[in-house]
Amino acid sequence: MSLLKAVIVEDEEIGRETLRNYLANYCKDVEVCGEGTNIQEGEELITKYQPDIVFLDIEMPFGNGFDLLEKLDEINFEVVFITAYSNYAIKALNLSAAYYILKPIDIDELIAAVEKIKSNSGNKERFQNTQILADNIKSINDREQKIVLPQIDGFEVVKIKNIIRAEAADNYTILYLEDGIKYTLSKTLKHYEELLSDFGFLRSHKSHLINLEHVVKYKKGKVGVASMTDGSAALISANAKKTLMDYFASSK
Repeated sequence: MSLLKAVIVEDEEIGRETLRNYLANYCKDVEVCGEGTNIQEGEELITKYQPDIVFLDIEMPFGNGFDLLEKLDEINFEVVFITAYSNYAIKALNLSAAYYILKPIDIDELIAAVEKIKSNSGNKERFQNTQILADNIKSINDREQKIVLPQIDGFEVVKIKNIIRAEAADNYTILYLEDGIKYTLSKTLKHYEELLSDFGFLRSHKSHLINLEHVVKYKKGKVGVASMTDGSAALISANAKKTLMDYFASSK
């Protein structure tokens, strides 16, 4: 296999040096063509070298790694994000199923990310996850944002607003969308609760996660029941009832 051209965009010298040495010693298929310390240098390096991979620090002075992606008209490279602690960034990355490594860099995580990129090198859709992330960042309306749903043979991309509800099935989650579409996913309901809680979703019951925009009726009881736009029903626990009531009170 030919060498993968790489660019490192990281404001800290020790971070660039560590990553450069790790790649040289443990990822022999990767050749570092250039290193930048900020968004402007990163954009110039990407334009100059047309890399296969960009190792991109998220938190930098005068902007962040997402700002760099926003400046690009086209993303025709893979991105491995490097982040120290930013919860909002990790949520965005998980929504798009993008590659990321937490600081301090773990060698095994770095190797795994590079190996995944190598294995996808023949896939014409290999840049789509990063493009979805960039689209999400640019989106003014959160309801237009998208989520990547991993499948056995690849992945599906859906708009978050089209998800009606999710239901736990042991360690799996069944996601119900408009038009009767549903997906069985190999992640727990807790995982999707964490991803979607900022987008109008309520963990209404230990087994149910609902999109409040798709609730059409509520029937009270010891355990309430919400009727959804697809005709299905979701349980509402006593703890979730107040959040549901507050949401619809504020919507009047």
